[in-house]
Amino acid sequence: MTQAETKKSFKAGDIIMRQGDPGETAYIIEAGRVEILVTGPSGEEKVVSTRGAGTMIGEMALIDSAPRTATVRALEECKLLEISQKDFSYRLDATDPVLRMATQVVLTRYRDMLTRAEIGGENNNWPPAEAVELGYAEHTNTVETIKIANEFKEALSTDEISLHYQPMINLQTKDVVGFEALMRWHHPTRGFISPGIFIPIAEESGAILAASQWALRESCRALKRIEGQTGYDHHLFMSVNFSSRDFASDNFVESVYNTISESDIQPEQIHIEITERLLMDQPDNAKDTLKMCQKAGMSIAIDDFGTGYSSLSYLHYFPIDTLKIDQQFVRDMSKNDNSMALIKSIIAMGKNMGMKIVAEGIEHKEEATILTELGCDIAQGYYFAKPVPESEVTALVHNWESPDY
Repeated sequence: MTQAETKKSFKAGDIIMRQGDPGETAYIIEAGRVEILVTGPSGEEKVVSTRGAGTMIGEMALIDSAPRTATVRALEECKLLEISQKDFSYRLDATDPVLRMATQVVLTRYRDMLTRAEIGGENNNWPPAEAVELGYAEHTNTVETIKIANEFKEALSTDEISLHYQPMINLQTKDVVGFEALMRWHHPTRGFISPGIFIPIAEESGAILAASQWALRESCRALKRIEGQTGYDHHLFMSVNFSSRDFASDNFVESVYNTISESDIQPEQIHIEITERLLMDQPDNAKDTLKMCQKAGMSIAIDDFGTGYSSLSYLHYFPIDTLKIDQQFVRDMSKNDNSMALIKSIIAMGKNMGMKIVAEGIEHKEEATILTELGCDIAQGYYFAKPVPESEVTALVHNWESPDY
């Protein structure tokens, strides 16, 4: 129970809330029974319904502080759980934006219905329901979110969505050893849309499932073509990102394995990238799924390591092969002692546990030199190469020159 949720007791006959008073909290009835009374324009009071344990009363106060539309009186001794408007808003803000808007709209229309049916007519002190609903849409940016989600689904079947590949470099040999597949969206009217915008929306809407399958299929085919054109034979790997939505799919492992088999790529060449949040959201399911992926030969990498839970316990609990140091730590390490200490700790810990260490976001020679000296295995970043479309990858690999660091 949070501070915003408190228990209250009322005796039979007590008024729990009164029509016309400001509404600031709602209640869930834990025990007892209440009656709901409405006073009409003529002053006549009538009982419109009763409520018992397990039901909610005063729920309209969760969307605004408008006057109570009814009086609630205890018929017997009651125990109520109080829910504040602040706590409800906090919980609602953490939900999917579509669910958030739908909940607010339903409650708003319910209030409008009560105003007309029980009290009689429109109350001029309240804004029209349509205006309130538009306010919710503008405040939460829900309409724009839905637009992007729908357009993203359509874009998957066109050339709007593409993959760019960023080379990953062995810091010791200075050779290209693999790539990370990164999704890009160039909208015909909006232009470039950042993955930081459309990926979370795709995850919320469920469109990420089709997107991840497409990305894996396309990147596997691309890797096969790149190897054929550069002379690498099953020596390069492809790192592909997956979300918690993907892992919740019943046939995730089977689908991934079938896609790899169809492309004639070895399972060992696929590195599955996931975030720490995914592991914490569904630990048991993630553990089982990752074990099956690892058993099939794929490698498991934790992306943005150090920004989330970073617990030693989960590194032992989950089958993890690679830790990817978040790029923010790499950028700060030469000027921030804490970032440098964290990087040293991650590399030492990973080595002791038999894991590979990848550093992201390397933009300067100094960073590459320091990471090499610290024993980091693999790096990626603009200092080596930017993410490029497949049409440029072959030339990049053919003309690769060992970087200076």
